[in-house]
Amino acid sequence: MATGIVGEFLDLKAETDADVLAMQCGDFYEFFADDAELVADELDLTVSQKSSHGSSYPMAGVPLSELTPYVKALVERGYRVAVADQYETDAGDHAREITRVVTPGTLLETSDDDARYLAAVVREGDGGGRGTDDGRADSGCDHGPYGLALADVTTGRFLVTELDDASDLRAELYRFDPAEVLPGPGLRNDDDLLAAVREDLSGSVSVFDAEAFAPGRARHAVSEQFGDEAADSVGIDSEPAIRAAGAVLAYVEETGAGVLASITRLTAYGDGDHVDVDATTQRNLELTETMRGDADGTLFETVDHTVTAAGGRRLREWLTRPRRDRDALERRLDAVEALASAALARDRVREVLGDAADLERLAARTTSGSAGARELLSVRDTLALVPALADAVAETTLADSPVAAVLDGVDRERTSALREELADALAEDPPQTKTQGGLLRKGYDDELDELIERHEAVTEWLDTLAEREKREHGLSHVTVDRNKTDGYYIQVGKSVADRVPEGYREIKTLKNSKRFVTDELEEREREVLRLEEARGELEYELFEALRERVAADAELLQDVGRAIAEIDALASLATHAAGNDWTRPTLTDERRLDVEAGRHPVVERTTDFVPNDLELDAERGFLIVTGPNMSGKSTYMRQAALIQLLAQAGSFVPARAAEVGLVDGIYTRVGALDELAQGRSTFMVEMQELSNILHSATADSLVILDEVGRGTATYDGISIAWAATEYLHNEVRARTLFATHYHELTTLADHLPRVENVHVAVDERDGEVTFLRTVRDGPTNRSYGVHVADLAGVPDPVVSRAAEVLDRLRAEKAIEARGGSRDGADSAGHGSRDGNADGEGGDTKQVVFDLSSGSFAAADERSRPAGAGATGRSSADGSTADGSADGGTATAGVDPETAAVIEELSSVDVAETTPVELLSRVQEWQERLDR
Repeated sequence: MATGIVGEFLDLKAETDADVLAMQCGDFYEFFADDAELVADELDLTVSQKSSHGSSYPMAGVPLSELTPYVKALVERGYRVAVADQYETDAGDHAREITRVVTPGTLLETSDDDARYLAAVVREGDGGGRGTDDGRADSGCDHGPYGLALADVTTGRFLVTELDDASDLRAELYRFDPAEVLPGPGLRNDDDLLAAVREDLSGSVSVFDAEAFAPGRARHAVSEQFGDEAADSVGIDSEPAIRAAGAVLAYVEETGAGVLASITRLTAYGDGDHVDVDATTQRNLELTETMRGDADGTLFETVDHTVTAAGGRRLREWLTRPRRDRDALERRLDAVEALASAALARDRVREVLGDAADLERLAARTTSGSAGARELLSVRDTLALVPALADAVAETTLADSPVAAVLDGVDRERTSALREELADALAEDPPQTKTQGGLLRKGYDDELDELIERHEAVTEWLDTLAEREKREHGLSHVTVDRNKTDGYYIQVGKSVADRVPEGYREIKTLKNSKRFVTDELEEREREVLRLEEARGELEYELFEALRERVAADAELLQDVGRAIAEIDALASLATHAAGNDWTRPTLTDERRLDVEAGRHPVVERTTDFVPNDLELDAERGFLIVTGPNMSGKSTYMRQAALIQLLAQAGSFVPARAAEVGLVDGIYTRVGALDELAQGRSTFMVEMQELSNILHSATADSLVILDEVGRGTATYDGISIAWAATEYLHNEVRARTLFATHYHELTTLADHLPRVENVHVAVDERDGEVTFLRTVRDGPTNRSYGVHVADLAGVPDPVVSRAAEVLDRLRAEKAIEARGGSRDGADSAGHGSRDGNADGEGGDTKQVVFDLSSGSFAAADERSRPAGAGATGRSSADGSTADGSADGGTATAGVDPETAAVIEELSSVDVAETTPVELLSRVQEWQERLDR
């Protein structure tokens, strides 16, 4: 068993659940055993060996002053790192204790400008810290409500809310993308939740003491941090929310981040003021991340012209959490309009902002005790920008805009006082370290000034010693210097070394010179060391007091930081609006979205964009969008959603004019990738997304459906799309755009009063097809899938054959099903299927497609309903191709079981059937037909 340093390391490691321990040993932090090999692999450190009582252990280390970047690198890769610092015992020995555990959610020293959240999630009824031994809830409750608390320890921001169900929870986690999630006791074995976290987020999941989630303990933690009445005053009365908040506070305290003092405000959100934009919609609209996971090509990247890190965070928040408060949005639009129309003033404001440091994060660093003199200088310099920013606003047309009001929330007097105090205290070019002196100005403290004067007097004596020795003793080549080995010394060239005075004592011989000391020099050296130590201790003590003074004003720094962030975000939106011909939307409480010459905000940057109009209102509330693939249907619908979202973010929009009725939610379904790792196929994901929309959307929502039912058999798909359309129209009544290739759905416009058809126009001349990208009223006349296949580079024989099959299907003629290639070989060159290469086409059989059965049948074997055409094809309204009514010949020649299914389908009242029940019935019918 290891003893000594290695034994102490292993004992400390056993005390923590951290993945890695960094233990201070003098001027280094050391890693031993498995930890040494881990950090060596991750950080490319050199591994040596440390012997301990006959055993050898891997060892790696980093200098004391260089630990932070190594810890940061490890934590950003998902590791939890414990730090053990060294201290001196009463007996004069050295001991070590763990002073901090750095986790992904409590990392302060991040270089990423984005917010870095720690989240805790609690489900109501999960036991409140009294769960079963395996972490499952006592109650067995599988649903919400959920409490969610989020803390950004780098800025002190603290948010708390209650969410109704797992879908809402997933949307919020996706929006904030926390670096670390603490599941409550009843959620630790919730595979669905944990899978969703790992699927949607880049962060890690950590298990924390169940008792921290207990209601009484959590409420006490919240009261201690924010005051007894804080939760009630901001409207937080949800026990799950309080429990989540208490757990976050306990975790921040236990890990030793030291930032609780910067967490000054308890903010409740989710109070009905924000638009519901679920995780699927955020992903589909590519707000902050493209479908491929890139930042380039997103809405945020498009409109982000911020010049500060805090401004970028604020803009991202506005885009992912649009608002419903019309008055607040009008104020934001007023500010954007003022900045957009005052180019010179806007440029001056952005120029001033460009010099601003991230005060929200600096506030957290001061409260944690990790801020150095240079960071306090950044605080000073940024506070000095407040009057300059106020002048840039006051002297222009911005003075009468909401931009000026943003600065009104800053206490100018306190800001000025703190800035002056820092200016009086800090040296202009302080060193990186805090203990070697040089941090503070002369005149800041009398005792320090006296030490500095005495130190300067001694150093002056030392600086002039060489010249005095040359002058008094006639020596040449004399220098006075200092190093760690020899201390101060007098160095004399060998050619005159034999002429040094009697009091010189030789301490070292070099190639061309000798080094000497004298009694007086040694005395001066001892005095310098005493003064340097005293100055360092006093100056560091004074600096710590100054830092604590700044930390006491953490809330002031946060106020200034928030003001800077808001003005920066507003200026960013104005810059983009002015440079890209965007217009101010007219907000209304009416249920409408009326856009003239609208454009897609991202696509318009990279292509010669064709603008389109859009009209959705009470009478025209559901648009069925048809047209070929690649013609622009998806872009048209996404731009509608993005214009709605931008307007409710307080931004101008890409259009000639826009009247936007406020919505409570934006929901999209625009295709899905197979999620086989989670056991969910494309069609299952599609149905889950459709289910979420049908359950969540209201009459005040905007719904975007880009294909429904394409992942299953044709009849199933049409049935689901038809039923979903009726349900959205009759029950939900949301403003809806629905793109589909099921042309049967276009007949719904003749029967449902709010449904209208629009299509993307195509110009077809002399066999050439041109996609016009223009949206016009009415349904498209046909699809152009074969043409798109040709554009995509599908081999000519396939395109030609597809066109031939399509023509025969349209003409309701039989089709030859070719079993082999033209030269008598099959597609692999091995002959026809029966082993024959008998010339023209191999196996060939006449077949027709029967829409009533959804399959091909041999032309000579297929029984046709009396009076039907070649295929007996039914139209969307239930009539057959020859015009006979459903029920006359629709089931003639059909087996009894199939006829029974048709009869049941005909009798279903779609308007009175829930989507879930309808999907269940469709699945049952399909199984019966398969049998």
